[in-house]
Amino acid sequence: MAEVTLTLEEYEALREMAMGGAQIPPPTEASVKPKRKASAYSKRYAKAFKKLSPRYKLKSGKWKKNGFKALVKAAHILTKSNRKL
Repeated sequence: MAEVTLTLEEYEALREMAMGGAQIPPPTEASVKPKRKASAYSKRYAKAFKKLSPRYKLKSGKWKKNGFKALVKAAHILTKSNRKL
C-alpha cells in the first residue's frame, strides 16, 4: 500500500470538502417569519379543552380509552355552542 502524508491544513480542507463545503449561515431577522396570531376560536377551544380534560383522564393522568378523541369532540361542541366557560 502507498503511504500518504498530509499536512493538517490539507486534511482539514479534504474533510471540509467531504462534509459539503460551505456551512449554512444562521437565519437573519428578515428571513424569520413572524408567529401567527391565534384566532378567537382557537383560544376558546383551548380553554374548553383544558376545562374538560380531567373528565377524560384516569387518576394517574393517562387518557381513558378513546378519551382524547371524545374530549376533542366535546371541546369543539362546547366551543361552537358559544356557551360560557
